[in-house]
Amino acid sequence: MTPSSNPFRDATRFERRVRPCALVIFGANGDLTKRKLIPALYRLAYEHRLPPGFAVVGNSRTEMTHEQFRDKMREAVLEFTEETPFEEKIWNDLATGLYYDSGDLKDAGCYTRIKARLQEIEHSRQTGGNILFYLSTQPSHYRAVIHGLGVANLAKPGNGAWRRIVVEKPFGHDLASARELDDAIPRVFNEEQVYRIDHYLGKETVQNILAFRFGNSIFEPLWNRNYISSVQITAAESIGVEGRGAYYQEAGALRDMIQNHLLQIMATVAMEPPAAFEAQTVRDERAKLLRSIRPFTHDEVRLNAVAGQYGPCRVGGQALAGFREESGVNPEAQTDTYAAVTFTVDNWRWAGVPFYIRSGKRMTKRVTDIAIRFHSAPHSPFQTGNHDSASWAGPNLLVLRVQPEEGITLRFLSKLPGSGMKLRPVEMDFKYGSSFGMRSPAAYETLLVDALTGDATLYTRRDMVEASWEAVHPIMEVWQNTKKEFPNYEAGSWGPKASDEMLGRRGHSWRVP
Repeated sequence: MTPSSNPFRDATRFERRVRPCALVIFGANGDLTKRKLIPALYRLAYEHRLPPGFAVVGNSRTEMTHEQFRDKMREAVLEFTEETPFEEKIWNDLATGLYYDSGDLKDAGCYTRIKARLQEIEHSRQTGGNILFYLSTQPSHYRAVIHGLGVANLAKPGNGAWRRIVVEKPFGHDLASARELDDAIPRVFNEEQVYRIDHYLGKETVQNILAFRFGNSIFEPLWNRNYISSVQITAAESIGVEGRGAYYQEAGALRDMIQNHLLQIMATVAMEPPAAFEAQTVRDERAKLLRSIRPFTHDEVRLNAVAGQYGPCRVGGQALAGFREESGVNPEAQTDTYAAVTFTVDNWRWAGVPFYIRSGKRMTKRVTDIAIRFHSAPHSPFQTGNHDSASWAGPNLLVLRVQPEEGITLRFLSKLPGSGMKLRPVEMDFKYGSSFGMRSPAAYETLLVDALTGDATLYTRRDMVEASWEAVHPIMEVWQNTKKEFPNYEAGSWGPKASDEMLGRRGHSWRVP
């Protein structure tokens, strides 16, 4: 298929140059800036994808000079940039455009100083007045920053320039707070200026779901309830809260992973074909799918949602603490470090197909994948005494691997060599690294370029955010009013027994990745 004949392949999308501009990072002294944003910008500079004169203005409360900020970011690039060589000249070219202005986000003078800095940069580096604001602060500061930018008249561009704002997740703590934030943003920024980032949507495999489904005629005809029996989406982490116990205690797995990342993946897997690969049409279809998720009654929550919390265990001779033993955690915390939910979608394509979504800390291994299980053949002529019953039980399976190694695996049955008709599952495997022989861009590289070029396709929209909160709202209500018997799974396991029972009631079981 040529690029011109494929409506989902914009031949210029991944070749566009970023126009001269400046990036303002609020929360520039935080982990996200050091681990993700600045390393992503370095890789983009290494690949010559940033414009001449590109500038970054960092802001946080910590006092720092420009040189101290540059030195700190240099160390971050050295520590967190993988697969891209560090070249002093490239770093120096990027570093000359790094600036830092400290200030309290509730102080109007902070925004006055940033405005003056941006005017100076516009003149010295010819950025054309184009500015991307990035909210990398604690979510409690979002409204203060948005208000401050509005008062300083920094949100509205002039003379053909553009202004945009990237809002990091979480978008609210629940449905009510999400709506409050969404009501505050339009007072300063128009919706088309707002980029709500979900870094999972920037991962190559998640983007490849669209290409896989809509660029190949052999799969899309099977992508419905007539051929698919169930879908499993797993996001498992082998680590615990890693010193973030106080934060995680207020979040939990349902809020931290399922409400945003995993429901967005589900929407990408299950959405209808968009008319074109552009922001409005793709996001329309994702939003439509999220609105089609059947809402739970409180009684249905008890059957279709499972909360878990890991307890202490010894793994490989090492003692692992339970969540309640972690630093900063209440010893009686009711926080879910594991959550599993059975969602169903009320539309013609997916009626009756369960979508099993789970996410947890301190599980057996780190893995994120999507497993599409197909129905067994309606009749098999091979059910004789010489088949392997254990292998026979395995259905056709398509697995889309998001991390740690991106790729796709298709499992089907094949005849074993020799006499008789003994069948065994075999796999066809596709790996990004070995197939293309090139580095896949990190999610933040892709998403930063998209925001800088004005492409919101991989960003979430207000209606999508609210629809995903609505999907988990009844679960949150029930869990908040129920005292849970925690801990209920051991660190290093695949989660609580109740999660297996949830699938067992439908005759299904969790796949072991």
